[in-house]
Amino acid sequence: MALTSWKVFNFFDVSDVKTSDGERSSIFDSNDLSCVCSGSDNLFIGSNNGHVRILSQAFKVVRTFKAHDTGSITHIKQVEGTALLVTISEDLSNEPVLKVWALDKTEKKTGAPKCLSTLGIHNGRKQFPISAFATLENLSQLAVGFANGAVTVIRGDLIHDRGAKQRTVFESEEPITGVEFREGPNTTLYLATTGRILTLTITGKGQGQPAKVLEDTGCGVGCMTFDEANGDIVVVRDDAIHYYGVNGRGPSFAYEGPKQLVNIFGDYVALVSPPKTATPTNTNGLRRFGGNRPDDLFNTSTFTLLDTDLKFIAHTETFLSQVKAIFIEWGDLFLLTLNGKLFRYHEKTLQQKLEILYQRDLYVLAINFAQKAGIDTTQRNVILRKYGDYLHKKGDYDTAMQQYLKAIDNTEPSQVIRKFLDSQRINNLIEYLEELHDHAKATVDHTTLLLNCYAKLKDTEKLETFIKSGTNFDLETAISMCRQGGYYDQAVFLAKKNQEHELVVDILIEDSKKYEDALDYIWRLEPEMAYLNLMNYARVLLEHCPDHTTQVFIDYYTGEYRPKKDVPIPTIPISQGGASNAVSNLTSFIPLPYRQTSTNPSPAPVGSQKLALQEGETAGADAAQLPPEYDVPKLRTAFSSFVDHPDNFITFLEACLKQENIVKSDMGDLYTTLFEMYLETANTKKGEEKENWEAKAKSLIDGKDIPIDTSNVLLLSHLSNFRDGTILVREQQGLRFDIFRSYTSAKDTAGAIKALRKYGPEEPQLYPAALAYFTSSPKILEEAGDELDVVLKKIDQDGLMAPLQVIQTLSTNAVATMGMVKKYLSDTIERERKEISSNRKLTESYRTETEFKRKEMDDLGNKPAVFQTRRCCQCGRSLDLPTVHFLCQHSFHQSCLNESDGQEVECPRCAAQNNTIRAFRKAQEDSADRHDMFQDTLQRSRDKFGTISEFFGRGVMTAPKME
Repeated sequence: MALTSWKVFNFFDVSDVKTSDGERSSIFDSNDLSCVCSGSDNLFIGSNNGHVRILSQAFKVVRTFKAHDTGSITHIKQVEGTALLVTISEDLSNEPVLKVWALDKTEKKTGAPKCLSTLGIHNGRKQFPISAFATLENLSQLAVGFANGAVTVIRGDLIHDRGAKQRTVFESEEPITGVEFREGPNTTLYLATTGRILTLTITGKGQGQPAKVLEDTGCGVGCMTFDEANGDIVVVRDDAIHYYGVNGRGPSFAYEGPKQLVNIFGDYVALVSPPKTATPTNTNGLRRFGGNRPDDLFNTSTFTLLDTDLKFIAHTETFLSQVKAIFIEWGDLFLLTLNGKLFRYHEKTLQQKLEILYQRDLYVLAINFAQKAGIDTTQRNVILRKYGDYLHKKGDYDTAMQQYLKAIDNTEPSQVIRKFLDSQRINNLIEYLEELHDHAKATVDHTTLLLNCYAKLKDTEKLETFIKSGTNFDLETAISMCRQGGYYDQAVFLAKKNQEHELVVDILIEDSKKYEDALDYIWRLEPEMAYLNLMNYARVLLEHCPDHTTQVFIDYYTGEYRPKKDVPIPTIPISQGGASNAVSNLTSFIPLPYRQTSTNPSPAPVGSQKLALQEGETAGADAAQLPPEYDVPKLRTAFSSFVDHPDNFITFLEACLKQENIVKSDMGDLYTTLFEMYLETANTKKGEEKENWEAKAKSLIDGKDIPIDTSNVLLLSHLSNFRDGTILVREQQGLRFDIFRSYTSAKDTAGAIKALRKYGPEEPQLYPAALAYFTSSPKILEEAGDELDVVLKKIDQDGLMAPLQVIQTLSTNAVATMGMVKKYLSDTIERERKEISSNRKLTESYRTETEFKRKEMDDLGNKPAVFQTRRCCQCGRSLDLPTVHFLCQHSFHQSCLNESDGQEVECPRCAAQNNTIRAFRKAQEDSADRHDMFQDTLQRSRDKFGTISEFFGRGVMTAPKME
């Protein structure tokens, strides 16, 4: 790149240095000034008469001493950080003289600084002026170049004056224009002549070898210097600025025109260029070495400060007078002209330089400049932001966004977002918002805006990438925006990833309408969380997936709930595949529990049977897994969920009923509710199906110890018109007459007949009621048919009604005819007649027997008894005395009677019969006082008059005897 294309700036403030009294120093105006150097906060001036003046920062002479008696001081150097000063004086009649001074030590006699050593510089006894001089910082080696092309190297301890050795290390026919040391593993001496640039190793490996030519073009005197920052040698020639490093020639920068002086000031190369004149070419070599002609003193010179790294000119200035010297001290650069003017160049602050670049919109250079200056990130981001604003104003939105992204850490996001809200810049806005999230600087509003941008572009891929990247964003906002934009799968992913189980279920049900997925997800939760979500969405789930939802309810309320586990899907190698197969394989690695298989699966690939087997084995393992412990809720808490789902409700209740160890408080609710559901279902059915449901309801309450309150059964049976339920309850309570009455009140003749046949044998009073019912209306009589005859026959057989009562009952309604009861009446009259006749005969026989017994008793009391028995009734032997005869005509040996003292002798043969009669008599006497037994027997008896007669015979009606 040609130097003419570099940007030119004014990064330095220039001031004319004056003495404290405001006048120019006569020191710089004096023609006696021969050389200048700086160091250790002082300025050192050598004069033609051998004196050295030391100036302070205020440019006041603080010390003057005579350094050399003869010759002019042509070279002077101060060792930075020390009190050492090196001076060289020369006159063409003698060898140049080098002295080392200790400025901190004073000669007692003269008061001048102490001279540590003095040395004559050899040049093979050839009197040529010194054209170049260089020294190491420790003064262990010095190099002196002469105009005859020779270079002498001085080694030794000049500080302690312990001797020094000199050796001519290089000779050439070309004058030496510059020498510079480069320290490292090997100490290298760079040499410049008017025609070449060479290197010479003077210590270390390679020492003693001839000089190596780096460049076949040389330079003028003062046109070579050393850059301490990077260790390069800088050489300026008429064509360009050249750098030489360890490996040889480095970069070059084209800069046409003659060069007079070069120096390094910080990052800048300071150049002094004489005016361009039409000088004959054959004099160029002489000018390069010997300087300018006297008339050049009145020509202008150009002074330039340039940065070869960033390729810009920091300052350029033209002087009417030639430049004599350049030196650096106190952080500034100083330039001395031949007419005695001293100019001070002070670099502007970084901010000032940046402002200059901002004014010229040179933001790229400002960024590079700031980076080179090592500023902090905050200041660098300010430049980037300004650059972005500039590019945005120009319409280069993509590049502007790149700058904003680089400065994102120290930029208020709203300042950038506001610039890209245009729909045409939405891609840039997305890029910036994504970067905000990557740097954890995004707020809820930023997340909302980014998701809106994705939704507007319908960029599902980017949305998924953003969500699954784990970028720091507000979860609630992201889920809300995904739901609003219709990206339900992404919202589910976020909620699931952050364990927001209720939110997952809500999205799957309310938004995605994936009810099976929602239920499957609930089934994978821990019991407490599963119960909460199941109850919240029970009705919806029962509406769309009733069977599976019912099963979850059954498992949970029976204490058998266990969360489902994800089954790992083994990867199966696929020999053929395209993009779709690749995507399918990729999705198999993403565990999404709510992802269901297709309802119409494609044909199973090879190995699917093996996979199914593995899944079956895993399912078996889940089945063997013990259910987690949790508190089973009350059954009644689930009832409201099954509204409008009676079939599933019945399934749930029946499953719960099969469980053992049901809580007693739940038993009543379970049986009552299931009974009610059976009846409600039966009311919606017809025919045989209705009967089946009613049979289920009846079987539920048919048994002992059923935990259903009787009032509930009666109420539910009444509301559902389920008569069997009412009947069954009355049966269990023994209210058979009420059962029959319920049929008669409902005019259910068939039911009444059925009840009569079932309960009649145990409840005889039903027959008189049935008789009254059957004859209550012609229709009922017709429905009863032959059952009337059965009732009449039963009444007649059991004597449940007197014939007169039957006639009175039948005559209440003009329904039954005489022909219907003719047979009953005739049979009754005939039977009564036979009974009367039988009673009369029985009465006559009792009377005859009574008369006979009375007559027999009179005979026994009034007439003698004749005993003709010859044998003993006990042993059967012939009777002999003593003999005992009884009035019952039985005779015994006295020895066969087993008499005992104090006991009345009784016939052994008649004793058993007599005891029975006595016991019967005693029982009659005892029962005569048991009126309660009489009343109880009378109430339970079918023949009241017969019972009274029986107890009359027992003496109940006999008046008590008076003593």
